[in-house]
Amino acid sequence: MKAFLPLLILFFGGCATTPEGNGVGTRIQVRVLDDVGKPIPTAVIRHPEEEERHRVNAVTGAWEEEVLYMPDGSELIFTPGLLLYLEVSAPNYESQVVQYQVRRRRNSLSVTLKKLEMQEVTIDEPMMSFGRDTPIDSSETQGGPAN
Repeated sequence: MKAFLPLLILFFGGCATTPEGNGVGTRIQVRVLDDVGKPIPTAVIRHPEEEERHRVNAVTGAWEEEVLYMPDGSELIFTPGLLLYLEVSAPNYESQVVQYQVRRRRNSLSVTLKKLEMQEVTIDEPMMSFGRDTPIDSSETQGGPAN
């Protein structure tokens, strides 16, 4: 039995890993940057068919993964040749949908998001009147009640 143990470990251990031996699929890194090349710490990444959003690292702006879990319970394993679509978004930036074909190694891409042009708008408070409200006549209040 001891002679078969290394073979079992080799067989079952090798089934779930790639030739690189680092996990289930091929690891992909996506870095989200702004116009000047700084990481966007609030960016999120998700597959269009997926419900979960994945936050990037707040310091580096990077997200790394090798598999995604779909709402129907299936796994989307990143394998070489897979055409992958990802939605990249962040508050105050224009969202982008990127397309990437997974390679055997060096799967790193950078996505640059453009800052939204926000114009400050001053909103006046609307005058709301109700049916029971009547304007106060200032002439009645000046004289006061007669004694």
